[in-house]
Amino acid sequence: MAEHDLTELEQEAPRDDGAELDEENRLKPQFVNNVIDALDQGDEGRAYELVEPLHPADIADLFELLERDQRRRLAAAITDLLTGEVIAELNDYVRDDMMEALPAAAVAEIAEQLDTDDAVQLIEDLEPEDQRAILAEMEPEDRAAIESALSYPEESAGRLMQRELVAVPEHLTVGDLIDYLREHEELPTEFWEVFIVDHTHKPVGTCQLSWILRTPRQIPLADVMKRDQTLIPVTMDQEEVALRFQKYALISAAVVDEDGRLVGQITVDDVVHIIQEEADEDVMLLSGAGEGDINEPIRESYLARVRWLMANLITASLASFVIYRFEGVLAQLITLAVLMPIVAGIGGNAGTQTLAVTVRALATNQLTSSNSWRAVRRELSIALLNGVSLALVTGTAVSILFADWSLGLPAGIAWHLGLVIGLAMMANILIAGMAGVVVPLTIERFRADPAIASSIFVTMTTDSMGFLVFLGLAVATGLVG
Repeated sequence: MAEHDLTELEQEAPRDDGAELDEENRLKPQFVNNVIDALDQGDEGRAYELVEPLHPADIADLFELLERDQRRRLAAAITDLLTGEVIAELNDYVRDDMMEALPAAAVAEIAEQLDTDDAVQLIEDLEPEDQRAILAEMEPEDRAAIESALSYPEESAGRLMQRELVAVPEHLTVGDLIDYLREHEELPTEFWEVFIVDHTHKPVGTCQLSWILRTPRQIPLADVMKRDQTLIPVTMDQEEVALRFQKYALISAAVVDEDGRLVGQITVDDVVHIIQEEADEDVMLLSGAGEGDINEPIRESYLARVRWLMANLITASLASFVIYRFEGVLAQLITLAVLMPIVAGIGGNAGTQTLAVTVRALATNQLTSSNSWRAVRRELSIALLNGVSLALVTGTAVSILFADWSLGLPAGIAWHLGLVIGLAMMANILIAGMAGVVVPLTIERFRADPAIASSIFVTMTTDSMGFLVFLGLAVATGLVG
């Protein structure tokens, strides 16, 4: 892939003269409106003049702030500003929409400016016929690299890796390596370490550039290279790749195929994007809001959310059935209906807290089968402490507020009611703590994503059990008949 040299990158540093960006480095509404006005008036020259000073990342932000038809008109007005850097910064939905609008030759030209991993991201979500048309316009070498990457599973190291790297045989000296780096212009212009390979092209070590620059020329690479390295299998899931980088504080890592041969590298800048994407994905899955992207098509957002709401409707019906079974009890003491939501609501919040901690721990490999029981005991201990604290506060408050001098209940019944709600709250918080850790662990055991369905089951458990325990205790203790 073609690379921009350092002088070009330096010229593209962010420029903030106060006209386009506010103090928080966001595009000013007035600037965005000026661009829209220029497009509406058909003044493409004015639109180009406004956009030209922006950094590629700010141009990408501008596209994401516009409506779909406005994006396409802006793209036509600033075609030569649509560099690979701009496209790489675009939101997935916006990028795919723009790629569909541009001719295949234009997309191919943009893709050839990018590293392989960015080029793959550019076209991997397009329709197969669009992919074929774009690949047909590319140089054979670039096309082969992208087709190879697309053959790997989605969200795998093979899709994520860059083919552009520096690899040299282990018999070279430091001086040989320096001469090689200076003489070969086709090498990448930006890299942090050199990979050392054996005669079968399997990685045997790495050399950081700082070591190379500070080592005498006659020293063999075999004497200065770091032999202990983290190798990434080409089929490894990108989330696991990110965890490896985080755990071992990596800047870059070699990617190897099934035979252990070096086929690419992954760098920390790509991993930063992965960490953000995975974190956002887990948050959105827990909330049931789909991908949570304001640029997501309405139909896709609707389908993602309505499934979640339908599932919640079913679980809420179960809680309603519990209440229905205690209809006669509620008729005897209407105060129970007033207090029921407190028990269920506090239990739901407690379950959500435990669930969030558990899902995060599973995602970061802090929670595995080796320490799952310890995690269960920990969360139950926390739930017990929370339950006792809230039970004392709630029970006492209900006993006082519902006494005959305040809300009309005899003192004995008010204190009885306080005892019932205190015990029910403590029990439901314990149940919530158990559900919040056991449900995601169970889903994980079946190799499903615990972020997707856990909250539905936890909410169902805390609501249904909260009502059942509260009303059941009211009957069992003789508060109502």
